[in-house]
Amino acid sequence: MAEGPEGIGPLPPARPLDAIDQDILRMLQADGRASIRSVAERVHVSRANAYARINRLVEDGVIRGFGARVNHERAGHGTSAYITLQIVQNSWRTVREQLRQLPGASHIALVGGDFDVLLLVHTPDNRALRELVLTRLQAIPEVLGTRTLLVFEEEDLEPQS
Repeated sequence: MAEGPEGIGPLPPARPLDAIDQDILRMLQADGRASIRSVAERVHVSRANAYARINRLVEDGVIRGFGARVNHERAGHGTSAYITLQIVQNSWRTVREQLRQLPGASHIALVGGDFDVLLLVHTPDNRALRELVLTRLQAIPEVLGTRTLLVFEEEDLEPQS
């Protein structure tokens, strides 16, 4: 079973998604603030049906939440970097908890290959990035090594409607 949100426990097995569920997901990815009424109209179901489907998608863990897509540069975090980490074997859960606490951390992935963890961070400037890497990351005992890849330009891909 998949792991649920913190403190919730395991999620039930995923149920298959039909074409209407897929349409609802695409619509909510494009506009997480869409009203139940507009979702229902767009996918040609009743409001009650749309509401029930969205609730099921949330309960099943397909929809993990609703949020805003942020322009990090305009929000005062103009420096972005991917940081690769080599960590002590079997320390993923411990390291993950520490990485979650880092200011500006926005994506953490356990990966296979030449490194173990890929971390995306957004910081106000290069000085803050340097501080994050040299003082915070390299102070984690389970982190054996890091490599920082500075992002020159980035673009979030919008879902196809």
